[in-house]
Amino acid sequence: MSTTSNEEQYLQLERNVLDHGNLKMDRTKTGTHSLFGYQMRFNLNEGFPLLTTKKVPFGLIKSELLWFLRGDTNIRFLLQHHNHIWDEWAFKKWTMSTDYNGPDMTDFGLRSQVDANFNEQYVAQKNIFCDRILADDNFAKQYGDLGLVYGSQWRAWQTSNGQSIDQIKNVVEQIKQTPDSRRLIVTAWNPEDVPLVALPPCHTMFQFYVADGKLSCQLYQRSGDIFLGVPFNIASYALLTHLIAQQCDLQVGEFVHTLGDAHIYNNHLGRVKEQLQRVPKAAPKLVLPDEKKSLDEYDMKDIKLEGYEPYPAIKAPVAV
Repeated sequence: MSTTSNEEQYLQLERNVLDHGNLKMDRTKTGTHSLFGYQMRFNLNEGFPLLTTKKVPFGLIKSELLWFLRGDTNIRFLLQHHNHIWDEWAFKKWTMSTDYNGPDMTDFGLRSQVDANFNEQYVAQKNIFCDRILADDNFAKQYGDLGLVYGSQWRAWQTSNGQSIDQIKNVVEQIKQTPDSRRLIVTAWNPEDVPLVALPPCHTMFQFYVADGKLSCQLYQRSGDIFLGVPFNIASYALLTHLIAQQCDLQVGEFVHTLGDAHIYNNHLGRVKEQLQRVPKAAPKLVLPDEKKSLDEYDMKDIKLEGYEPYPAIKAPVAV
């Protein structure tokens, strides 16, 4: 297996959706090309699966995963690390509130495609919002917290009797004590919470598997934005697998990515075709500290990549 075989699986997903995808409207009113049910397997011993056919900002992936693992749900931590992945959902909550008195920010997916002036207004209002999150504790508490997102679900799942479950802590202990268990699962999908959250979890559950001293992970993702989201998801869960393996004194095996609705947004089609003209380069290497840390004690400088030499980034709008 070559160092580019992992990335070729992702590129083949893009080709399949372009060639065979179903045309579907979606919640954001942007429209997609979509396939249902798709699986990719990444051998984590063949290099770290961060795309090289376009630059993917690994710093954003690190800070987002550390945010999850700390059990944090407020975007202030992300903004402090120059990470704007989750801005849109918090920003939307503010612009739909009675406290907001700026220009109308609704129907972003449609209006952003036809109105350049709207895009400028949107960026200006979002910059104001992010600055206030960083500077104003009360504003951050009211509008920066996304509630029952992954940090809460992973580290402080709320039970019906008022107790809290740390699923990450529990699964690490289970891997150490009963590595052959078929219950090494972390879930984020709670039907009771779905109507209440800013964005129902796309990564509904993941399961670990131990064999031959190696830890593998399979993610079931109900919905995958192939161009923008899925490259982050692949790298994030590959990194999570490395970190959990280190906690359990195991080597890494595979990351298996199973997608439900795998889609390319209509306003991403040109970007996808541009990416598919590029030939993958050698995969980078992940470097973790020799000294084992608690999962919520890792910081940005502890996690590094060597040999990452991608093509330039290809930017595209986020559908919210």
